[in-house]
Order: sequence, then structure tokens, then C-alpha cells
Amino acid sequence: MRVPMSSPDVNDDDRQAVLEVLQTPYLSLGPRLAAFEQAAAEYVGSRFAVAVNSGTAGLHLAVIAAGVEENDLVITTPFSFVASANCILYERGIPIFVDVDPRTGNIDPAQVQEAVEALLAGGGAVRRWLPPALRGAAGRRPGKLRAILPVHAFGQPADMDPLISLACRHGLTIIEDACEAIGARYKFRMAGTLGDAGVFAFYPNKQMTTGEGGIIVTDREDWDTLFRSLRNQGRDVFDAWLNHSRLGYNYRLDEMSAALGLSQLRRLDELLEKRQRVADWYRERLADIPWIATPYIAPTTTRMSWFVYVVRIMPPAERNSVMARLEEMGIPSRPYFSPIHLQPFYRRRFGYAEGDFPVTEELGQTCLALPFSGVMREEEVDLVCDALRRIGRNL
Repeated sequence: MRVPMSSPDVNDDDRQAVLEVLQTPYLSLGPRLAAFEQAAAEYVGSRFAVAVNSGTAGLHLAVIAAGVEENDLVITTPFSFVASANCILYERGIPIFVDVDPRTGNIDPAQVQEAVEALLAGGGAVRRWLPPALRGAAGRRPGKLRAILPVHAFGQPADMDPLISLACRHGLTIIEDACEAIGARYKFRMAGTLGDAGVFAFYPNKQMTTGEGGIIVTDREDWDTLFRSLRNQGRDVFDAWLNHSRLGYNYRLDEMSAALGLSQLRRLDELLEKRQRVADWYRERLADIPWIATPYIAPTTTRMSWFVYVVRIMPPAERNSVMARLEEMGIPSRPYFSPIHLQPFYRRRFGYAEGDFPVTEELGQTCLALPFSGVMREEEVDLVCDALRRIGRNL
């Protein structure tokens, strides 16, 4: 039995929804897109939803709406997929990394508070939080602190209330990277709706998929209007054909993807329940393996939205060795995440090195994503867990 790393959960209704679009003249900016946006806003409880062609595109547009300009600062996490920091660089801003909670892998609110207070106070305290390459006299002069961009890693919401309070006190924007967390709840409130804007993503391995795609949710009418213009080459609602009010992008979501998203969204709770069942199978079967730490669910998480199932490989085992042994047995697995600050581009541009964010680096060395999806069968989970037990007998 070959166990896939992930598989989308697509049914006949989903396929039919896409085929129906091909029988219409609307392949872009049509009725399915509008229906998908309305349904997404209703599901999460936001006033507005604007669909785009990726989660990365959604994050980029949110950074623009937050007013980030050259050398402006945005506080975020180094333990994430690289897009959550890259979207700041697209506007020539500077990501300010702070380390994470060792239990959840989400951004540490206490360190965010330290960073905000130091960056706003100015003076020598600022140096600690700037990237190493920018700390010297010849480094770029930092601009204004604009925003906090927390990431809901693995489908678990970050601890948002301290961040919201901090942002309110200092006039900062909050952009939620909820690309891995659609349907998750923080203290019974929907992830993605807690800041000024939230972004969800629908890549094929996500909880629901549009093939490629994403959506921005917000309660701000001015941002809704801005997002719709920016995603469509900068045209405003009043612009004539080929007239453009601002610099924009080709970030539209097509009608076929929107139709698939609408069909998937109608059964999202079912999709989340199926993923919860697979996560429960893993938790039950891995509980007696002492060198595997199963995911920690924070008390503030009142609904987990399982995107991936990430365990931590503890001594005497070693993550890369376990990953190699699984591959020999025909079972895929992945390191998750590789710290952003240690990616080659970030090392070269900002001067980061090992030791800069020790918790993130420890997680980066020990976290392992196991095969996971809502369509995974119980016997496949058994196969993965039995393989891990066999590996353990040789430690």
C-alpha cells in the first residue's frame, strides 16, 4: 500500500459545479465568484470577502491596504511558510521576526509586546529587533511600524487577544494569515475575523480547495473596495474598460475555481470533521510512543482546523533519520516548517544565522508532517503508525 502525503476531497458535486461553468459565457468575474464570496463571508461572519488567485496574493493585498511602504516594519513569525514574510517584501517593507510559543509554534504575544514597545520607543532598543544586516550605522533607516501579521500555524489560531489589545493601544493593523486555518475558532470566534483582514488559502492539500486560490475577509468597506480594484489591474468600479485608477495586479480568481470553492464550502464542516477523525486516529495510535510528541492544542483553541498532522521527533530519535526510514518503507513525510530566517535568500539579504530564533529553529529540526488528509483511511494511519513503531525498536 502506497500512502499519499495528501489528497484533495473532491466529489461528484464538485466536478459537476466546474463542468457547469464551461457551459456558460462566464469564465472570469462572473456569478460563481460573487456567490462564492458571499458564501465565504457568511460562513466566517465577516461583512466582505474578496476572492483572489492564491493566499499569497491575498496577503500581499492586505499588506498594501495596511499602508506598508519602503522600510516600514511588520512584526511576524519566522516559523511559517515563506509567503507570510515575502508579502511584506513585495512592498519593500521589513519583516520583524519574533520567536514562537514552543507548544503551538504560533507567534509569542509576550515577545510581540516587547518588540512593539522597543520599536515605538526608538533609540538603542530598536537594534535588538531589526534584522542583523540592518543594525549597523550603514543599514537602512527603518520606517514606521505598521502592522502585526500573526500566522495560525497548522490550523490552530494564534493567541489573538493580547495582539488585538496591543494593536488597539498603538494604532497598528492586524493581518491574520489564516491560510492554514479556515473554520478554526479562537475562544469560539472564527479565525480570520479577529483582525483588520484575514486571508484563507485553497491549495489542493488544504481543508477545502479551489485548485489554486484564496480569499480575503474584512469588515472594512474601504478595504473591500480597494481589494477588488487591486486584484483586477487597479480598475475601480467606476473605471471604464482599460482605465486604471492605481497600480494593480492580475490576482483574479476564475469562475471554475470559484464554482469548485462554492461547492466545497457548502460541505466544509463535513470536510473538517473528516480531518478531525483522522487526527484522532493518529493521536490514539501514537500516544504510547515516547519519542513522538503529538500536537498540543491550546485551551484558547475551541475548534482546531486540521491542515496537516505535525508531530515532534524527540530524543533518542532524530527527525531526518526517521524521515529517511519512513521513505525506505514507502511512506512519505516532510519537515515542517523550515525556518524562514534560515532560508538562503533571507540569510543573504538580512544576515540571519543559526541561533537567532532558537525556539523556531528547534521546531524546524524536530517537526515532521505525516501523511494526512480527510480521505485518509484508518488502515493507512495504521500503516504509518506501525512503521514508526518499527523504527522505534531500533533506537
